[in-house]
Order: sequence, then C-alpha cells, then structure tokens
Amino acid sequence: MNRLQATKAYQQINISSEAQGASPHRLIGMLLEGVLKRLAEAKGAIERKDNAAKGETIGKAISIIGELQGSLRDIETNEVAGNLDRLYDYMTNTLVQANLESSSEKLNEVAQLIIEIKAGWDAIGTPQAGTPEPA
Repeated sequence: MNRLQATKAYQQINISSEAQGASPHRLIGMLLEGVLKRLAEAKGAIERKDNAAKGETIGKAISIIGELQGSLRDIETNEVAGNLDRLYDYMTNTLVQANLESSSEKLNEVAQLIIEIKAGWDAIGTPQAGTPEPA
C-alpha cells in the first residue's frame, strides 16, 4: 500500500468512526459537508479538464443529495420538507447540467444553496443565547 492509499484508508476509517458516534443531526451536517467537498473536487477537475474525475465527483455529490432527500419525512404535509425536496431535485438537475457543460458556475450555484441549508441546519443544533446547554 503506497502512502496515498494509506492516507485515504485512514481518512475513510476516521470518517466512519466519526459517523458511528454522531447524532442524527450531526450526520446530516456531515452529508452537507460531503456535498460541498465533492463540489470543490469537481471544480478542480473541471479546471484540470479531467472529465473522469469531474463525472465521478459530481456523481458522488448527486448520491449524497439523494441521501439527504431520502431522509426527508412528510414531504406532502410538511412545508419545509416539501420545499427541501423540490430544492434537492433542482440541485440534482443542475448538477447533471454542470457535468454535461463542465460548468463551474452551476457547481457554485449548488454549493451556495448547500451552504445556505447547512447554515440553517447548524443553527438548529446551536443552543440559543441564554439557554442552558443540555447536560
């Protein structure tokens, strides 16, 4: 095993162990972070004109978005979940177009949407000022 393979193996184990002990809230945060990482990798692949890596990383981002979308509940009756469902559809379609067009702009658009969702999600898990943290 060369150094790069060893590093990747370690990272995978580290991510796996972090996920194992994570709360459901943290798991969603990790998925959102994963989308952002894959989008950054795809942008790098576009800059390098590496079509194979571009397709692979965009495919991974789409898969993660699919996991996020699959975690939604009551999309017919919960307005927020319904809106997120439609937004995830939009992001998936935009990423397919980004792949076809090698468009960093479309990747940036999806990244900005994920950043906004992540900011809201992170705020849900942050104790309010003056509110005691759970013991």
